[in-house]
Amino acid sequence: MSISANAVADAVVAPPSALSPEGVRDARLRLAGRVARTPLVRSDELDRAAGARLWLKAENLQRGGSFKMRGALLAVDRLACSGSVGVVAQSTGNHAIAVALAAARHGLPAVLVLPVDAAGTKVRRIQEAGARVVRAGTTLAERIAVVEELKHAHGLDEIDPYQNPDVVLGQATATEDLLHQVREAEGHLDALVLPVGGGSALAGACLAATGRDVDVYGAEPLAVPALTAALRAGGPVTVDARPTIADGLRPDRIGRLPYDLAHDRVAGVYTIEEEAIAEALRLVLVHARLVVEPAAATAVAGALRLAADGRARDIGVLVSGGNVEPRLVASLLDGQPTDLPQERQS
Repeated sequence: MSISANAVADAVVAPPSALSPEGVRDARLRLAGRVARTPLVRSDELDRAAGARLWLKAENLQRGGSFKMRGALLAVDRLACSGSVGVVAQSTGNHAIAVALAAARHGLPAVLVLPVDAAGTKVRRIQEAGARVVRAGTTLAERIAVVEELKHAHGLDEIDPYQNPDVVLGQATATEDLLHQVREAEGHLDALVLPVGGGSALAGACLAATGRDVDVYGAEPLAVPALTAALRAGGPVTVDARPTIADGLRPDRIGRLPYDLAHDRVAGVYTIEEEAIAEALRLVLVHARLVVEPAAATAVAGALRLAADGRARDIGVLVSGGNVEPRLVASLLDGQPTDLPQERQS
């Protein structure tokens, strides 16, 4: 279905928003009614397991199955209204799904570059949206190289999942919504925990949290510690990624824009072992009744670690997505080994 004429008109007249708290609030207004207002989920059982109050922002229930829909809509709007003939993006999955769906609303062709071992569930969702999937290696550099070729060969506009300001502002609206919903529930957060892959969620949270009395933490797989390495090096570096079930957090290098926005604001980063990711996924499914993907469970695991450290009592968690292979969920519930072939990184 094509996007409405009113929405197109709004996108045409809206100037590029600043990467600031004001820009986040503007982005939130532009997305009103176009993305789901996903619920804030609380669980007494999960709180008892954590020893703290966890406020789960259930973006696994978002259109497209993840918070990535927010940034993709803003980015595709701007390109469509500037006369784009088509878009291209690289992703481990969720950003690609979101771009495919957003492009379909405008009737724009979309080509999505994924790793060769991308999860089948995510590939199918992209193809169902009418987009073309191109597979390229297993590393970020390999995907970027293919995107560059496609851009020049076909005149496509790139929607980078980390470097595009509209994408970062869109992702920030998930945290902005979370903060509003906690306030409506008469709560107060000590901290926020975001999953970290390329860094757009963390950067957006840092923008949304500016001027508010809340600490921001990242959580990333121990197998792919891109943010930890960047903070130690003083800038983005490529890490030697190992296999992880958290396929949404596989980028082996954090984006420069997210790093610049987050490195002075982030209070800390937790590196999470594979079994801790799996256990967090099980806890969320059993106690909060949410089916989430391992990337989202990584943030929950980070919140559990933060609570265990005694550094926060009320913790907001971006449950980033739910596009997960059913047999992966089944294997984790059975306690089987977590290095399934379709989730591997080399």
